[in-house]
Amino acid sequence: MLVSAEFCFAAATVFAKLVTNISEIPAVEITFFRFILGFILAYFALKHIGGTFSPVKKKFIIWRSILNLIAVILFFTSVKYTTITNANMLNMTYPIFIFLFAPFFTNEKIVPIQIVYLAISTLGIYLVIQPNFNHLLIGDLIGLLSGIVGGASVLSLRRARETDSTFLILFYLMGIGTLLNGLMMVPVFKTPTQQQFIFMLISGALGVAGQAFVTYGYRYIEASKGGIISSSRILFAVLMGITIFGERFNLELAIGAILILWAIISLTLQEQKIARRKMNITGEI
Repeated sequence: MLVSAEFCFAAATVFAKLVTNISEIPAVEITFFRFILGFILAYFALKHIGGTFSPVKKKFIIWRSILNLIAVILFFTSVKYTTITNANMLNMTYPIFIFLFAPFFTNEKIVPIQIVYLAISTLGIYLVIQPNFNHLLIGDLIGLLSGIVGGASVLSLRRARETDSTFLILFYLMGIGTLLNGLMMVPVFKTPTQQQFIFMLISGALGVAGQAFVTYGYRYIEASKGGIISSSRILFAVLMGITIFGERFNLELAIGAILILWAIISLTLQEQKIARRKMNITGEI
């Protein structure tokens, strides 16, 4: 299911790119479909399982919702200004930033080997962006920023899950996202053609499908393994970018992708090792 989720997420950016390539429709208009469709699905899902609509702790759910909204809008904005390969690859750096931000959210400390992984990922990011300092690579920078905000968003999700269910969190995430995204969309709204409307609808539906697959997928797999599988979106994005849009894929980009993937997988496995060590210590006590 997690592989299907990452395929859907990558495919959602393809349809978003098809819209932005032929129009001036802003990212917030494209992302609105994702949030409103997700809100409808989350509402009926929560109602179906008979779950409560009242969160135990609102603070982290609100933070998760706002940070996720910002990350998603930044991500789809980067899709407009750069390749879907780069946008997805840079957005998928969020696990790296989870480790950087973790000490500020929890009592976790960064160990020396993690610094090595972070340095390797930084080199990978540099090779992916391949910056030309004569002009600003706005799309790539926005894509990287979406990964940074995404890392903080996941950390707030972890805290929210300590007291509230996944479907309740999704309900508020999509509901708050729909409201705020809608308010942001109104001043810049552009009337889409029938084709553009269909593409935006498909992009939103694929994003929601991906979220649903993730929600169910993590029920049957460890979070650490799920994090590794999630990296498959980079592969899907590369293949889609090359075959559909004829995007470049040179040696530097390939090496950068490998370094980022390796850093993500290594950091995820390191997190799993630390978690198991904590469980063993708790068991001994």
